Amino acid sequence: MRPPALIAAALLPLLLALPAQAQTPPVPRGAEQAPAALRPFIGAWDIEKIGASRKCTVTFGAEAAGQGRQLRFPATCRRALPILDEVVAWDVSPAGAPRLLDGAGKPVVSFDEKADPGRRGKGGDGSEYGLDPKGHVRAAARPVPSAAELAATAASRRTSVDLAQAPASDAVPGRYAVMRQPGREVCKLALTTAPASAAGATVASFDGNCADTGLTIFSPVAWRYQAGRLELIARKGHKVELVFEDGQWRKDPALGAPLLLKKLP
Repeated sequence: MRPPALIAAALLPLLLALPAQAQTPPVPRGAEQAPAALRPFIGAWDIEKIGASRKCTVTFGAEAAGQGRQLRFPATCRRALPILDEVVAWDVSPAGAPRLLDGAGKPVVSFDEKADPGRRGKGGDGSEYGLDPKGHVRAAARPVPSAAELAATAASRRTSVDLAQAPASDAVPGRYAVMRQPGREVCKLALTTAPASAAGATVASFDGNCADTGLTIFSPVAWRYQAGRLELIARKGHKVELVFEDGQWRKDPALGAPLLLKKLP
């Protein structure tokens, strides 16, 4: 039998040859809130003085600093690239190219628009500088969601029910005004106590004709009340849940057409 040390030594070249598992890099802190023009640049870069073999790693941050955004780099960078003594922040030009700024917001190094993936730029000292992302994991910042997207996300969440505020189960049966908008009744619905075919449910039916096409297609035939949530069951088995708010029932989550129920005297 081969000693464990020999086995480990034999396996090591194979293990080192295995590809590293790809991981999704985290979105840099603050990138989601930064203006869209800045987000592609947030993260680490190598900056070098062309022809001088002097290189340093700088990090473009999203936080406000001076007349631009925060720029971080180790103290040794100032010795390797003295031009960084003047730099306190970064931003992008009107053309969308990155640039390094002094305390007054004046460009110290302005890089060009071309990226392949590196960029070249001219410094205030007359030297050329390169900005290269190679070797640094760059996270594509997610776009900032619009107000409509945020509202849709909020509407899609299921509301947490406060059981202490929810109606007692014996108070639920009765006649209800069905509304699409507060105070605008479209039909009436009766929640009875007669057992329905669905397990644990009782019969529901329209009280008279219903002028709402969507509701007539849904055609509620049963209802169920559990853990503070009212469930309407359609003829074909579809279900809609409602929560009790401000003296009436509201469809939850609040997706699609609104649906409100208010108990009649």
